[in-house]
Amino acid sequence: MESNPNSSQSNTSVRIAGTGSYLPEKILTNADLEKMVETSDDWITSRTGIRNRRIAREDEFTSHIAAEAAKNALEQAGIAAADVELIIVATITPDTITPATACYVQQHLGCPRAVAFDVSAACSGFLYALEIARHSVGAGAFKNALIIGAEKLSAYINWTDRNTCVLFGDGAGAAVLLPAEEGSGKILSSHLGTDGAQTELLNIPGGGSACPITVENADQQLATLAMQGREVFKHAVNAMKRASLHAIESAGLQIEDIKLVIPHQANLRIIDAIVDRLGVPKEDVFINLDKYGNTSAAAVAIALDEANREGRISKGDKILLVAFGAGLTWASAVIEW
Repeated sequence: MESNPNSSQSNTSVRIAGTGSYLPEKILTNADLEKMVETSDDWITSRTGIRNRRIAREDEFTSHIAAEAAKNALEQAGIAAADVELIIVATITPDTITPATACYVQQHLGCPRAVAFDVSAACSGFLYALEIARHSVGAGAFKNALIIGAEKLSAYINWTDRNTCVLFGDGAGAAVLLPAEEGSGKILSSHLGTDGAQTELLNIPGGGSACPITVENADQQLATLAMQGREVFKHAVNAMKRASLHAIESAGLQIEDIKLVIPHQANLRIIDAIVDRLGVPKEDVFINLDKYGNTSAAAVAIALDEANREGRISKGDKILLVAFGAGLTWASAVIEW
């Protein structure tokens, strides 16, 4: 199922007023992984493009790193925490099954007025949150929104499985949405999609109601990420290309109008394949995968903040965000900065 690009129009245009990100201090290098599993720096780098990833402390939860990213976004937007009206956290690694991680973030930040809830759409989660928030703000239900992609994936990794443990890292990215002002940028379009027939390709099979963790199965690593890499690769490339073209067309633009592409940071081979199929110059694609690995819902959000703060985006630029994740889910958005 895919969203109708013609239906993704809000009553009032909405802009991104500020971005923020946070990465835990600990760096896990490929050399470190060589000591943990049968792998090598060359094997990891050549197949994924990843060299390092960040790992949160044991006492540093998803809500903590989400709140730190949120503080940076709020500061850039000039919005006080007490004035935040909507908090959406996109994550597949919540602090607890219930309450939502967004409730903890509300507590950490001090946002007593905010409605807070989570979105679970894996690596597409931040863009799902963006779509929900822009319609909520655009319709006048909320004056502002704080959206966050945050993951502590290290808590859900099987560190003896070299096919998955080399890929993922921890981190958070955030954005503040406000009604667009005269002459300001705005979110031009978005596109969402889901294929629930492919749930087995990428999942965490244990820990939910279908497979509770018990004494009998506790040693089977069921509450860790499992992935069929080749199939995920194929679906990812096709879905992200399709989502990108939908969002660009819905915005009334051509691919040549896009100044910067910020793709999901999962695998350099996937990024290269998408860039090639879209016909985008490599220098117009933002990549930080080598530093952080795949941070799921946080990946696009972190990259957006880094691109913003590094001056890769200027006023009036059209940028494309696109992601793909478990579900299977995919999402894209075109933004005028």
